[in-house]
Amino acid sequence: MTLDTLDSKGLWLGRVERAGIGPSIVTLREGRVVDITSKTAPTVRDVLERGDAAEYVRTADGDDIGPLDADHQWLAPCDLQAIKACGVTFARSMVERVIDEQSAGDPAKADAIRTRIGERIGESLSDIVPGSDAAQRAKEALISEGLWSQYLEVGIGPDAEVFSKAQVLSSVGQGADIGLHPISVWNNPEPEVVLAVNSQGEIKGATLGNDVNLRDVEGRSALLLSKAKDNNASCAIGPMIRLFDAGFSLDDVRQAELMLVVEGQDGFVLNGNSSMSQISRDPVDLVKHTIGRHHQYPDGFMLFLGTLFAPTQDRDTPGGGFTHKLGDVVTIANDQLGTLTNTVRLSTECPEWTFGASQLMRNLAQRDLI
Repeated sequence: MTLDTLDSKGLWLGRVERAGIGPSIVTLREGRVVDITSKTAPTVRDVLERGDAAEYVRTADGDDIGPLDADHQWLAPCDLQAIKACGVTFARSMVERVIDEQSAGDPAKADAIRTRIGERIGESLSDIVPGSDAAQRAKEALISEGLWSQYLEVGIGPDAEVFSKAQVLSSVGQGADIGLHPISVWNNPEPEVVLAVNSQGEIKGATLGNDVNLRDVEGRSALLLSKAKDNNASCAIGPMIRLFDAGFSLDDVRQAELMLVVEGQDGFVLNGNSSMSQISRDPVDLVKHTIGRHHQYPDGFMLFLGTLFAPTQDRDTPGGGFTHKLGDVVTIANDQLGTLTNTVRLSTECPEWTFGASQLMRNLAQRDLI
């Protein structure tokens, strides 16, 4: 990660693995990485629970551990938070989920189905407010035409799709390998904004994420969503959380443009984007669907907001669409949130996830931080 990937004016919160020490909370000051781990706030969770989180990170005492472009081992910038994700929050990706379902996860059938129903559904639903009277009328019309889908239900219906993407502490960070379940033959990256939300439902900042998508697995059955989404190294978050302050707010998130590049070892290059301005549900609304009297998160949560990106570019054969190959380098970037880069491997070949909550607590206790 180089200095030019992060806005020097931003207020940043992240984590690195310090050799011989363990996971450490860091911020950036004048291009230097500063370890601010303390008894006052030994975890990112503790920082985000503070009413003065931004001021705390700006002024906390810390140890300078080197320049940003040094060889730091970056971790996902969250620790005890639950990892949640919203699906089908953009009209274009909603159409692709319907295509996944209609094709039963068979990429060879996707192009014909896309031609038959994709544009028709997408154009008719792109401006509809989810849960509105207009959405209900569209639902009734689509049912009568035999085009209704469980994906359309969460896309334009009253209830958003919110699912558990990954286990606490299982996400990987900037520069790590990212994993595909070996049963999948049709898959793609999903570039997303990820909100950092505390236990009170307060949105404290944002970062980038890759919600790796196994289109064939989920396409066979929505009941396989957990198998499609939650695998070893299948969730990347980073590089750091940008905290809200006078120079960065939720309005910036609402207008964020995410760029995506996939570079294959075979010379293939895929370029994509996701525009938050086209999201069908406001980020605040998605947070309310996640936390409230119906569900509490004592340690807060990270919330993927969904993506506009749904690749249809052929990689190998005409009509075959896009799928990952091992060794693909995936880069997700935004001028206010930095750059998240990961290399695609099989989940069975990525480092095993062995450092959970109990290991973190033991580490912090050994360091006399709790």
